[in-house]
Amino acid sequence: MTENAQPATAKASATPRQIHWADYAPLLSLALIMGVFTLLVDQFWSFGTLSLVLQQSAVLAIVATGLTYVLLCAEIDLSVGMVALLSACVCGVMWEQPWAAGAKGTAHAASALTIVFVIGVPIVLATICGWISGRLTISSGLPSFIITLAMMNITLGLARFLTKSEKFAVPGVLTKIGNDGWRLFGGLRIPQSAVLAAVVMLVAHIVLEHTRFGRYVYMTGGNREAARLAGVRTDLVVIRCLAICGLTAAIGGLVNAGRLNSVSLDQNADLLLDAVACVVLGGTSLFGGEGSIGRTIIGVLTFTTLKVGLNLMNVERLIKQSPLPAGWKSQWLEASWVTQFDLLRPFLLGVVLLLALVIHGRLVKRRE
Repeated sequence: MTENAQPATAKASATPRQIHWADYAPLLSLALIMGVFTLLVDQFWSFGTLSLVLQQSAVLAIVATGLTYVLLCAEIDLSVGMVALLSACVCGVMWEQPWAAGAKGTAHAASALTIVFVIGVPIVLATICGWISGRLTISSGLPSFIITLAMMNITLGLARFLTKSEKFAVPGVLTKIGNDGWRLFGGLRIPQSAVLAAVVMLVAHIVLEHTRFGRYVYMTGGNREAARLAGVRTDLVVIRCLAICGLTAAIGGLVNAGRLNSVSLDQNADLLLDAVACVVLGGTSLFGGEGSIGRTIIGVLTFTTLKVGLNLMNVERLIKQSPLPAGWKSQWLEASWVTQFDLLRPFLLGVVLLLALVIHGRLVKRRE
């Protein structure tokens, strides 16, 4: 029975599906946002803006990669932000130990083996946290958001205990990855963090699209009971996906600590919500079985382009250059919403994201 069920499932998954507008919604959202900022932001299409988008999207792309695996299984991991924070804190605390680089991370030079150890231990620890979340989700029968919510508080508490709310330095290799890049023609700068993110996403894409485990991830999220009857160890797939999510959270947290050149408790506060928004904006279903790393890339670019565009937008310049009467211009320039536009940026970011998600959700309903 198992041998006959697997080919049938593979054959069904390979059946061509009719193209619908919902399949293009993420690309259309990205194109629309880019078009709007082309009109509102001077020199939006420049190598400087592209470099900024790549720089700011790297950490999100890494963390969103692991979340894609979890969402494809119809699960969720609420602990990614705090797991990333704990990984950075463990790295920083270890780095300032006497056997490593010492106080402030500059007391003495550390060996290459020590650097590998200081970076490797947090990654292993985060992967174990993800594995524990998966194991408890399966063994307890509770929803993954309950288990990972508890893991979020556990990792936050450990991070606070380790750091005592103090700042810690990180190895120079992380600072280099987080901030350095390669300058190409025309002022284009490719950040090293973006290259690392591309490698992580490429590996994740190959595993998801060209391995048996990747097929099992889609089968588990699409219909867990049918996958189980077909011989797929769905419990093991869920555990592995949550472990992968912990792994990518650790890498993202370490890269972010390197970008900021230090570790503190206020890092990664919005990482969870931003990463989930990126995955969902790309078209990955919250109910599992539908999505891809390619879609996640589109979601990350959409979210980051929106954020960078809002930060670059100068409302006062737009009002001065508008064809409005001079009296209206002066009144608008004195309005509180213009003078305090920086405070409105998160509001506008949320409104645009909400509209994009609602439109995509309605298109998916029509397709079904």
